[in-house]
Amino acid sequence: MRAKDSATARSTIAVGRTANGPATAPVPGTLPTARSGTLLALLGVVSFSLTFPSTAWGLESFGPWSLVALRSLLAAAIAGAVLLAARVRVPERRHWAGLAVVAGGVVVGFPLLTTLALQTSTTSHAAVVVGLLPLTTAVFASLRTGSRPPRAFWAAALAGAAVVITFTVVQSGGGLSSGDLYLFCALLVCAAGYTEGGRLAKVMPGWQVTGWALILTAPLALAGAAVALPYEPVRLTAHGVIGLVWVSVASTFFGLYVWYRGMAEIGVARASQLQLAQPLLTLVWSFLLLGEEVTPAAPVAAVAVLVCIAVTQRAGAGRS
Repeated sequence: MRAKDSATARSTIAVGRTANGPATAPVPGTLPTARSGTLLALLGVVSFSLTFPSTAWGLESFGPWSLVALRSLLAAAIAGAVLLAARVRVPERRHWAGLAVVAGGVVVGFPLLTTLALQTSTTSHAAVVVGLLPLTTAVFASLRTGSRPPRAFWAAALAGAAVVITFTVVQSGGGLSSGDLYLFCALLVCAAGYTEGGRLAKVMPGWQVTGWALILTAPLALAGAAVALPYEPVRLTAHGVIGLVWVSVASTFFGLYVWYRGMAEIGVARASQLQLAQPLLTLVWSFLLLGEEVTPAAPVAAVAVLVCIAVTQRAGAGRS
């Protein structure tokens, strides 16, 4: 593994500076680690924000089980080709348990559960799970790594989560859909996958974490496609094909690559707070792509969330 392809090994998964003091100076001509990590994580958030609208498009052509199976298969084929072309060595045995958690939570669990939820829920309502995800990921990261972000960090994270939850619940009419159980289960498994993926991205490049997790799920995805496709009707449309391609290439492969790389550089808890903006971005795409109504409260909520993100970033950066 080449040094320039790997995540920074000296930074910790906790928020803030390393245990031995400030991070090392960046290579001349490159962005500082914190800034580049934030930009990569934000790029992942933008990619993920289109997942729910793209999934809704994909469901126009495929059944939920077929869509998830084909999504994983296509992403695994891309990952396998990239890993083979780069002649990447198979990960050490001690990393496979973590990769299995990433595969189960991020590659299989979250896509399947949210796709099932979107059969009865709007994308606006489904965004509730994304609003809760940063806080849940921070909790998982704290338990997994022993990190202890300051109180200001947690206060801002709770405030941001409350803003997002309130906004998305109001947008959905204040009621709970039959897909809520799927959404909350998806929240838990995805937070676990994000946390473990962020930890693994400290010892191998983020794209390899994503790639090997996808390779792990390929046999299961192949079996699922073989079983689901004959029983779920397929009606190919332009929206359906575009939705499948996006969730496969952009959300599952590219999005996870930049997301894990960003988490490796700025920490799981700190990166997860950037996802507070994801539900609002999803609402924008839902309005533009699906025609869902967005109330005038959206700009107010967006400003409130951005303030919370700024506080969490400042609190994390100030922790020694």
